[in-house]
Amino acid sequence: MREQRPIIALDFPNFETVKTFLDQFPKEESLYLKIGMELYYSTGPEIVRYIKSLGHAVFLDLKLHDIPNTVESAMRVLSLLDVDMTNVHAAGGVEMMKAARRGLGDKAKLIAVTQLTSTSQVQMRADQNIQTSLVDSVVHYATRTAEAGLDGVVCSAKEVSAIKEATSANFVCLTPGIRPAGASVGDQQRVVTPELAQEIGSDYIVVGRPITQAENPVASYQAIKAAWSGQL
Repeated sequence: MREQRPIIALDFPNFETVKTFLDQFPKEESLYLKIGMELYYSTGPEIVRYIKSLGHAVFLDLKLHDIPNTVESAMRVLSLLDVDMTNVHAAGGVEMMKAARRGLGDKAKLIAVTQLTSTSQVQMRADQNIQTSLVDSVVHYATRTAEAGLDGVVCSAKEVSAIKEATSANFVCLTPGIRPAGASVGDQQRVVTPELAQEIGSDYIVVGRPITQAENPVASYQAIKAAWSGQL
């Protein structure tokens, strides 16, 4: 089922900046927030507990990638934080992803990163020595993720249709690289607008700088939410 709220990427360096940002939103506004590596490594699990105490949903975006035993143990620890979703790298392989599922259990959605939305086909071939097309690489990772029993993948919205055709309509596709029309793409390569992501069939979208660096973050969030939900 498609999440109606855009996930806001809290790409901030510390606790105080997060508090200042969230204080701009109405107390009754239930948000879905992404905690990435910078923020988590700066603050530790306390930031997760704080955000959950406010009634918000949390996507803990740590992209685990290690030997199966290490990932399983790490996921067992993360399962205690009551996050709503977290992830691993699909490149870690089926056995690693199965281990992650065992460690996390069914307490949260578990998804796998296919190819980062900052990666182009040229970069993939040069840096990873994967000589198929980028779409083929993403779909391959998605089918292996489904085989491992995970809930879905992180991918570009441009690959959603191919992924769902290769897996199932219920297989989750979370898509970063979302930019409103006319916004700077920054370091992203494979970007789409909220409207197009909704049309394509993304289940979740992640939006960072167009909200967090906006002059009026709340207004920007509401506009993107309306576009994502088809209200514009």
